[in-house]
Amino acid sequence: MGRYRGGAATGASQGIRGSGAGDHGGRGERVGLRRWCARAPSCSVPGMRVVLTASTALVALSLALGACSSPPAGEAGKGATKDAGKDAAKGGEAPAKGAEAGGEGRPGSGEAWAWKVPAGLTAPPVPEDNPMSAVKVELGHQLFFDKRLSVDGSRSCYSCHQNQLGNADGRAKALGPGNKELTRNTPTIWNVAFHGALYWDGRAPSLEKQMVGAWKGGNMGVGDGIDAKAAEIGALPEYQGRFREVFGLGEGEAVTPDHVAKAISAYERTLLCGGSAWDTNTLDGAALRGWELFRGKAACATCHSGPNLGDDLFHNVGIGVPKEGEGDLGRGATSKDAADNYRFRTPTLRGVADTAPYFHDGSVADLREAVKYMASGGDRGVAGLDSNFVDRGLSDAEIDDIVAFLRSLGCPNDLAVIGDQAAPGITAPLG
Repeated sequence: MGRYRGGAATGASQGIRGSGAGDHGGRGERVGLRRWCARAPSCSVPGMRVVLTASTALVALSLALGACSSPPAGEAGKGATKDAGKDAAKGGEAPAKGAEAGGEGRPGSGEAWAWKVPAGLTAPPVPEDNPMSAVKVELGHQLFFDKRLSVDGSRSCYSCHQNQLGNADGRAKALGPGNKELTRNTPTIWNVAFHGALYWDGRAPSLEKQMVGAWKGGNMGVGDGIDAKAAEIGALPEYQGRFREVFGLGEGEAVTPDHVAKAISAYERTLLCGGSAWDTNTLDGAALRGWELFRGKAACATCHSGPNLGDDLFHNVGIGVPKEGEGDLGRGATSKDAADNYRFRTPTLRGVADTAPYFHDGSVADLREAVKYMASGGDRGVAGLDSNFVDRGLSDAEIDDIVAFLRSLGCPNDLAVIGDQAAPGITAPLG
């Protein structure tokens, strides 16, 4: 994705506004465990006293309102709840972990990156083999919007992650080159830096691996020509000097898919969504009532927990499970464990009001209907349904309040679009 329009500067004069979710070590792990315990009466943390107040646990819904299992022993920090008030993370600047003047460990990669983190988040984790720098992020920004990366020049990464569509594509299922419909719904790209595994089935362990997969696969359609495509892009006059600067490439040294993936992934790590009324503890009216239901009676926070409002785990909520035949096995196809069949990753709820249609197959067009389905416990005849996915007995008014809360989780930023981004099959207004 691109830089945010009107965002605060980070690193150099990038105009990129960032926000992260939280690390999982040291003090962050203890805080996360305490926040999760604020919702779990049986939980205790040595040396900590938990006080449950009206603004104590901050958690969320994967459109699996109460569909997910409580975090197992040893994973409480991963599914941490968040105190929307006193314990909430404060926005601010933080140096990028792994950022260094040498970028890839070679000279000349430019100024180190500094995060500008919105309220409710902390700077996201950065892999040691892909440190952040201002010039790398700028290179990734340009590549993210470059249609020449696709097999036929018809679409860029942005084509499936547009501003007006919650940084998704507004389709039930993604569309690749040649107007070929893919098998799953496009998730939002906001806060992707906080996912431990990418895709609905978690098959990519990092943003870099996900980028290569999407580039080779149906999204961009390059296939086995990916090495030649990377070299072609790197040889363009507008990119030659930038790749050399960022990665320390020598004269005549070809750009590889790894270089492209690292630059785009660095840019994607800056696409952070926070600063909502929930993050600043300023909810009121229906949204506040919805938050209380979300973390209480509706039990949405069982799965939609932590600053990113998602536990990053995989759950079967009965969506897309065929009456006969295999269908889309989800996590099971990746893990090769039948117990994981029809389990899909809990999505973030950041910006959820703008990312219809919902679920991995895009089968539910309306946010209220998605909430209603999750609150009802779904189809009890589905084998392997998540044990916490039960009818919560919500009234129509209570469902409306939860929807109001979800609508308060909007992402206030836009990506700074480069060039003409019209794409076949994507009908949203562009900009």
